[in-house]
Amino acid sequence: MTTASDFDNLQPQSILEAVEAAGFRTTGEYTQLNSYENRVFDIRLEQSSKAPADVDRVIAKFYRPNRWSSRAIHDEHEFLMDLAKEGIPAIAPVTLNNGQTCLDYQGYTMALFPKVYGRMPDEFLAGQLKTVGRTLARIHNVGSRHEAEYRPYLTPQAYGWPALDRLERYVYPELWNRYEETCVTILNRVEDLLEDASFLRIHGDCHKGNLLQNASGDRGFFFVDFDDFCNGPVVQDFWMLLSGGEDDDDALLERDEIIAGYEELRTVPDEFHLMEPLRAMRIIHYAGWIAQRWNDPFFKRIFPEFQSYNYWLDELTRLERIARTL
Repeated sequence: MTTASDFDNLQPQSILEAVEAAGFRTTGEYTQLNSYENRVFDIRLEQSSKAPADVDRVIAKFYRPNRWSSRAIHDEHEFLMDLAKEGIPAIAPVTLNNGQTCLDYQGYTMALFPKVYGRMPDEFLAGQLKTVGRTLARIHNVGSRHEAEYRPYLTPQAYGWPALDRLERYVYPELWNRYEETCVTILNRVEDLLEDASFLRIHGDCHKGNLLQNASGDRGFFFVDFDDFCNGPVVQDFWMLLSGGEDDDDALLERDEIIAGYEELRTVPDEFHLMEPLRAMRIIHYAGWIAQRWNDPFFKRIFPEFQSYNYWLDELTRLERIARTL
């Protein structure tokens, strides 16, 4: 029997059993955290001298089956451990009792991360984006050492055309021709622009929701959720941190503050002309991702307007606005 969701078989008992199989003793207390793509849980642990790591709480991440290969997940974990070795505030996975950072349990791949305390910023205060820029430069310095062999490259071949192929059955019929024409124009332009771009290991989904302000009260941030980690131009990790597009005055000031911190440790490449094209490809990719997951009832609940006329008119308006600037 085919289940409606990839996670239908992930029950509370199996969640705790998987953590126990990894070498930890749980108290039985856990809280599910917000995650669209995977299933993520905050789990309390009992003290045990036999545990593979001295932690009292872990974040258990169960990867969506068939999304990433084991080698692609290893690329993510290798990058996080490289960052941790440099003292960069990104949370590396715990080594489990099998000597690895992943455990396969009842059809799911699980990784455990130490619990860190902090909060997502509602908005950035003066000077904070400079700190973010400095940390981002350190991440990219590590990322530039080599590319991730089993992770995708941020190109239309991986992030644009496959998404567009999925969308004809979801875009409101009266809007499809305009939508398709606009997307083809954008993706062809992105292909041309990326021919001279440099690719290295980047976060890939670097927005405020994936920053966690250090609970100690200093101005630092943890970078979290590297699930969309990929090979791409570094400007991809800039634009999602901004409050608007390239013609927005506040966004320009924010960009300058990030650059000021970034340039203390790394030269900013001449790539800012890629921001709006990459934003447009992200819009297409995001819609294609929802379409790919549409059979999961969870997605129908959180995106109830996905097949409505107004949803697709808004998507089309955003894309046409960017297309006119390319």
